[in-house]
Amino acid sequence: MKYIIILGDGMADEPIPSLGGKTPLQAARKPEMDWLAAHGRNGLLDTIPEGFAPGSEIANLAILGYDLQEVFEGRGSLEAASMGVPIGDGEMAMRCNLITVEDGRIKNHSGGQISSGEAAKLIHFLQDELGGDDVNFFPGVSYRHLLKMKGGDKHIVTTPPHDIIGEDYRKYLVKPGREGSEATAERLNSLILESMELLPEHPVNIARAREGKDIANSIWLWSPGYRPKMKTLAEQFPQIRKGSVISAVDLIKGIGVYAGLRSIDVEGATGLYDTNYEGKAQAAIEALRTEDFVFLHIEASDEAGHDGDPDLKVRTIQYLNDRIVKPVLDEVRKWDEPVSIAVLPDHPTPCAIRTHTARPVPFTIYRTGCDGDSVERFDEFSAARGSYGMLSGRQFIETFLGNGE
Repeated sequence: MKYIIILGDGMADEPIPSLGGKTPLQAARKPEMDWLAAHGRNGLLDTIPEGFAPGSEIANLAILGYDLQEVFEGRGSLEAASMGVPIGDGEMAMRCNLITVEDGRIKNHSGGQISSGEAAKLIHFLQDELGGDDVNFFPGVSYRHLLKMKGGDKHIVTTPPHDIIGEDYRKYLVKPGREGSEATAERLNSLILESMELLPEHPVNIARAREGKDIANSIWLWSPGYRPKMKTLAEQFPQIRKGSVISAVDLIKGIGVYAGLRSIDVEGATGLYDTNYEGKAQAAIEALRTEDFVFLHIEASDEAGHDGDPDLKVRTIQYLNDRIVKPVLDEVRKWDEPVSIAVLPDHPTPCAIRTHTARPVPFTIYRTGCDGDSVERFDEFSAARGSYGMLSGRQFIETFLGNGE
């Protein structure tokens, strides 16, 4: 049996008036996803354990069966693994976003969807100006970057910038989470404020302003942690001897690295609606020919949700269907070896609130030659009637791999 998970980040949503009271999944034309739901079995999955904020780092670890209480060490440490940045003893890693601040408020979490090339120049500039002693900056993809700090205390309170769009940034600067972490919070806040002085005058931002684009005029530091300790998927599940992860996002690649998966880079993979869907689909098909397991992650719907754009979100779901699910399904139908395909989001990113929520997400699992249930479409409300009911935690991966049936 071959196994592939196709994950549309943030794809779940709430009913939207401009879509006739439908969710984007209900409004989208997606015949292949609906076919999988009609010929597979369906349910809802609680991906956010109690006590954790609804983020992709939490949800994707949960989908792969990890106990968050045991393994979670912040988003930055996971992304560091993808970027090849080692985290030594006494070092803390954390996410470093490039964001746009306007009139003291966070306008967007992405520096106006800044390109990777532009962003790399800004991060190298900050490294030259602010890094090299106790802190160092490392460039990632688009607005997503990494800060590593020597002697940092992870017990601080940080807020994801996508959760506070439109809010006064000063209310959400880093706060100490326990006695002794005050120095770490003060140091990180000084970096944020210094970046606000430096970045607006950089040539990259001057050019963006001239073109009418939002400028990346601040960093935002969040999700700190030390080096995580995780067992690989192969150590936990005999069905997975070799596997791959395909994503444009360092977070997902980093989870894959710790999970023992081979990370496949696809040229033109951006994490946005203009990503190289066809390249990702082909990479997944080729990997599945020789390996047991593929985790294929598509970010675009999440970004559309953060932008509050229902029409774009519908379009990203249709792209996922037509340019990922369809070619994968068309190919594996030709194979003699049976295949299991799961399709799901990691969490909802409702357009109305432009951030993540912890509501359970729909999922479908199709297996070659197995009967389905009575569900006919893939969406939040149809999946609730599926035969799997409500799953949580490790139950999903156990079920997907055939251990839970």
